[in-house]
Amino acid sequence: GYSLNMEFDNIKSSAALIYDEFIQNADSRTENWLLMSSPLPQTIIIVAYIYFVTSLGPRIMENRKAFDLKGLLIVYNFSVVLLSLFMCYEFVMSGWGTGYSFHCDLVDYSDSPQAMRMAATCWLYYFSKFIEMLDTIFFVLRKKNSQVTFLHVYHHSIMPFTWWFGVRFAPGGLGTFHALLNCVVHVIMYSYYGLTAMGPKYQKYLWWKKYLTTIQLIQFVMVTSHISQYFFMKDCPYQFPIFIYIIGLYGLIFLFLFLNFWYHAYTKGKRLPKVLQAQTWAHHTNGVMNGNASHDKDE
Repeated sequence: GYSLNMEFDNIKSSAALIYDEFIQNADSRTENWLLMSSPLPQTIIIVAYIYFVTSLGPRIMENRKAFDLKGLLIVYNFSVVLLSLFMCYEFVMSGWGTGYSFHCDLVDYSDSPQAMRMAATCWLYYFSKFIEMLDTIFFVLRKKNSQVTFLHVYHHSIMPFTWWFGVRFAPGGLGTFHALLNCVVHVIMYSYYGLTAMGPKYQKYLWWKKYLTTIQLIQFVMVTSHISQYFFMKDCPYQFPIFIYIIGLYGLIFLFLFLNFWYHAYTKGKRLPKVLQAQTWAHHTNGVMNGNASHDKDE
């Protein structure tokens, strides 16, 4: 037993050493912020979220009547719109509209008001990903289980998880461009969900629905082309290239999903009227691009 315990202690201490080494490179400005002390608290939240929306929630709801949540959904969606607007403004004011080149933008680790403002905006964006988990929880409570797709849950889990590392190591610079764009798209998407939740009387204000897909595609193309620049720059001393690879990988995953969808829509949906094709595709991309399938299945 003795040597086994020693062995275990060795493994424990080498794991601790690796973690210490890893945390040494972190940004000391963000270490005491909410959820930032270690990746453990968020991992517990994310695991609980996955367990609730895939297993516990549907079981609890099985023999219950679906909740309506109309008023709550309206308040929730427009609150996310306001939060997203605020984050757009903060990303613009802390770099993207005040000095960033949109080419090789580095993380500013100083304590300057500008740099701190960017770090705080990154933390807020990270935190907003936990708020957006309510999307899925509302699906479960309204028994819209068909909306709780693998993609939707994957997106809502991986975004906060990887962004913890973003806030802890690189809160700013070129790795935050996708966050700015995501906030812009969320203003549009959640306005759409909010209006949808308001019921049939407000459908006439949704004439722009058919552009949602296009907007999401533009977002995807912009993020991918922006991040791809990194690979063509002679020398860009961006501090944590790993994040560029992660964002690039996301881009590739979405490209694959988009092409896959497009292929299926084309082969199976050739004879569908244009409007229906657009609707089907919008329904898929909501899940892909924003991890948020439409809040009303029976449009």
